[in-house]
Amino acid sequence: TLRVSKDATFRSYLPRCHRTYSCVHCRAHLAKHDELISKSFQGSHGRAYLFNSVVNVGCGPAEQRLLLTGLHSVADIFCESCKTTLGWKYEQAFETSQKYKEGKYIIEMSHMVKDNGWD
Repeated sequence: TLRVSKDATFRSYLPRCHRTYSCVHCRAHLAKHDELISKSFQGSHGRAYLFNSVVNVGCGPAEQRLLLTGLHSVADIFCESCKTTLGWKYEQAFETSQKYKEGKYIIEMSHMVKDNGWD
């Protein structure tokens, strides 16, 4: 894994031509708009978005949680730069109808800001 030095603020920068979501606390890039799957998810503290892939995010240990859509194995995710917990990664879904979430990421809206070309 890459180590963040004092001169390198973030591990990954997304191209400036892409609309991106960034950490509201430290502005580290988190995801490209192209990676957004759904805006209709519920996080622990409000609305959340489901992403196919993310950057500058670390993963905690997986644990089983009973969520609104059934039992899942999830791992909390956090911003690599400021260490804020952002949401979680779906490691395993136990209901067949929920399998599409496996390997995907939930980031709560309260932790994201839109960057680059949204207007």
